[in-house]
Amino acid sequence: MNNKFITGLIVGAVAGAALALFLSSDKGEEIIDNIKDAAGDAADTAKEHFGNVKDELGKLLKKSKHFVEDLETKVKDATS
Repeated sequence: MNNKFITGLIVGAVAGAALALFLSSDKGEEIIDNIKDAAGDAADTAKEHFGNVKDELGKLLKKSKHFVEDLETKVKDATS
């Protein structure tokens, strides 16, 4: 079990070092920039969709209020 731990530690260190070298290269920095851009675009899209949903829910709420007000008026007129 001790050998497996040491082997895993060495493999992890080598993989981490290789990843650090790759990410510090020009290609790695380009990939990081692409990921940041994609994340920003996704956030903008999510905000836009949330705004649309919020607007539609506002419209639905307004229609519901008018429906209830009309219904109240009809009930009052019918019971008067």
